[in-house]
Amino acid sequence: MSKIVRKIRPSDYWRIGEHESYFSDMSLKGLHLHKIGTHFIHFKKGEPKRIEYRVEVTKNKSISYEQIDLYEENGWEHVTSYQYFHVFSSLEESNAPEIHTDPAEQAYTLQRLSKILLINLIAMSLTVALTIGMLSATWFLDGTPVLRLVEGRIIQQSIMSIILLYYVYYSIRAARAIRSLKRDLKEGKAIDHHAPWQSSLHKNAVFPIILIIVAFISAILPLMQLIKMDTYTLPQEDGGLPIVRLADIEQNPLLKRDEYYIDEVDWANRYSTNWGIFAPVQYEVDESGIVEGRMWVDESGPYSPSISSEVYELTFQAFAAPLVSDLIKWNSYEEEIDSYVEIDHATLDELRVYEKEEKKQIVAVKGKVVMYVRYYGYAEVDHLIENVARKIEVLAEKENI
Repeated sequence: MSKIVRKIRPSDYWRIGEHESYFSDMSLKGLHLHKIGTHFIHFKKGEPKRIEYRVEVTKNKSISYEQIDLYEENGWEHVTSYQYFHVFSSLEESNAPEIHTDPAEQAYTLQRLSKILLINLIAMSLTVALTIGMLSATWFLDGTPVLRLVEGRIIQQSIMSIILLYYVYYSIRAARAIRSLKRDLKEGKAIDHHAPWQSSLHKNAVFPIILIIVAFISAILPLMQLIKMDTYTLPQEDGGLPIVRLADIEQNPLLKRDEYYIDEVDWANRYSTNWGIFAPVQYEVDESGIVEGRMWVDESGPYSPSISSEVYELTFQAFAAPLVSDLIKWNSYEEEIDSYVEIDHATLDELRVYEKEEKKQIVAVKGKVVMYVRYYGYAEVDHLIENVARKIEVLAEKENI
């Protein structure tokens, strides 16, 4: 059984003469063309031979048996096909007559392909424009692009948009190249079946490799998020989580949980984990309580303090400052944004505080760790700040280990 050798398929399939020359040179090395795939060319390993190859372009993706039989009668054996391109081979010593002797006639075979490429280019351009428009809205409509980036929920879509942009660029090059080749053939310039291929085909083989790597990363990212993403009921005890607990803020033995269970998870007292390439450690936490026998000052009901937190350990510290701004925008009403006060703190790199009656919001930074906390209750804001500083220190220390 012949051994199959795979090589990256050069992306510029329209360089017909260079491909024919490439296949012939491979045969001289004992690698004979067997199949052309999406990303790889398959060669059968055998004895070195001088083989001529010709690439025929058809109006449809399939080539008729009658056409194959006609070429075989003239010494050209069908080897393989890829979309509109069909490869035939013949031993050099057989001196088989050329498949095409009239370049102008061969130009006619490219006419339909040229139209198809133009239609594909228009359709893909419209798709990319729509995709980028929707993606831009997700990135920038609410003014929190860095938050969206570290959450990692739209990175895959962004990568796919880049891939689509590459395909638009690739389609433009293909359409222009086929049109240029068609023009040359009409002018009587025959295809050079022994054109130098080393420089252009090697260079263009790099793009499929990059595309494969990018596509692999695009597939891995959501898988990693699925593995890391989960929601749990918050344990009654501390549990070592780097989050501010309601009991530590309230310090009231009468505080009890205000529970709300769905599918065995107490969503009023839960924590969620997540992962992103720009924030590998993420927590989102909600905790609600109720103090029996105590009322809100306005007598609206039993005193029911609550606290919510978002914690991010960033890959790059440079994201910390813009993430602070995005967290404030995302979690605050418009009239609250300008009311945050920047406070110097002995152990924190940055501290922003908002306080109005029972509502208090804090955004703190230490190293690569950013924490946002929103608290409803009557505890003093200074007490809340010190708890935030202590908890953020836990995660910052783990990061430096």
